[in-house]
Amino acid sequence: MRPIKLPEPPSGFSGIPEIFQGGVCGAIKRAVVIGNGFAGAESQSIGLVSALGLSNRQSLYRVIRPRGGINNWLHWLPLSVHKKLDYVIRRLCGSSQFQLKNKVVPFAAENSGLSNVLVADAKQIARVACETFEKDGPLLVVASGRDTISVASSIKRLAPENVFVVQIQHPRLHLNRFDLVITPRHDYYPLTPHAQEQIPWFLRRWITPREPPGHNVFLTVGALHQADSAALRNAASAWHDELATLPKPLLVVNVGGSTSNCPYGADLAKQLAIMLQNVLWSCGTVRVSFSRRTPEKVSKILVREFSTNPKVSIWNGEGPNPHMGHLAWADAFLITADSVSMLSEACSTGKPVYVIGAEKCTWKFADFQKSLQERGVVRQFTGKEDLTESWSYPPLNDTAEAASRVIVALAERGWIVRA
Repeated sequence: MRPIKLPEPPSGFSGIPEIFQGGVCGAIKRAVVIGNGFAGAESQSIGLVSALGLSNRQSLYRVIRPRGGINNWLHWLPLSVHKKLDYVIRRLCGSSQFQLKNKVVPFAAENSGLSNVLVADAKQIARVACETFEKDGPLLVVASGRDTISVASSIKRLAPENVFVVQIQHPRLHLNRFDLVITPRHDYYPLTPHAQEQIPWFLRRWITPREPPGHNVFLTVGALHQADSAALRNAASAWHDELATLPKPLLVVNVGGSTSNCPYGADLAKQLAIMLQNVLWSCGTVRVSFSRRTPEKVSKILVREFSTNPKVSIWNGEGPNPHMGHLAWADAFLITADSVSMLSEACSTGKPVYVIGAEKCTWKFADFQKSLQERGVVRQFTGKEDLTESWSYPPLNDTAEAASRVIVALAERGWIVRA
């Protein structure tokens, strides 16, 4: 089986005025990624940088929250407030458990192409962008996640003429702090008439966003990711020996974890187990993977149900993560509704994607599920499917489309990407 061919990420933009094609404008040849330590968020930034052809010229920095003691209960605070409170606590208590260490922290090389990550310092990054501008051109800064907002916006404020800042995921307020904001359409669900009916009038002024997307906002269907055609080809080769010879069709089951807007527990796991048993007759092989968010009570139910079934293989979290191999070699996917990232990746392959638990989602996540079903990229899993019967759809191509929008926005500044 050949991995599905996805549209190639753009290597340039044919609409750039001819004067810019000759290199008169600034050329972006390097990128800085600001991460928050969460794989789903960092993968979006790295995927965008890769789609722009800069994967070999990126540096990854990470925003580090204070950890230890009471800090583990304060992650709901804005990062700047959390750090100030941590400073006060350390001064009063003098405890090393509250110490924030500015050191290099490890990061999985297979995820980023880098061997380590540096702690993000907005002033330092802005200073480097200014000092190296004449020699190396503008600096592309890509950030994703709530904790990265203050760092990315500070870099833009300190070096406005030397950087182009892209914020992935909606920053809620003051979008003019960034050159470009890339966010899913369902982040604007609060502005829809249906959402407004659900919000008491006295709370509406506190719900964000409050305005429709402006010129510097690019809307996607789902999340950005790294699963482009080149990555899938590499994964298909790397996992060939383990996955290519498995009996077909190969069904990959990805199980996430309950969230505030997609709550579920053992009830969904039991439902999944029963429905999966009903379709096993039409499967050659089933591969099950759990995320880091999967509750033990959920994973235990599925392990107990299928651990002795010769058709079913459950990844125990040890050894290389087979996720990219699964994307390349699967014939169909079954995914819990809580994970926008896993669904976005699977829907970019053009292969059948089944969802379980979508009826439990509320607010904007219900809107996301609705948009996927309306586009025909997912189907609700019923347990009555014949998985030997395939179906297809125009795959989601959010990452490449977002990269094209970055290139257009750069051209408006008189800049180009030169990989």
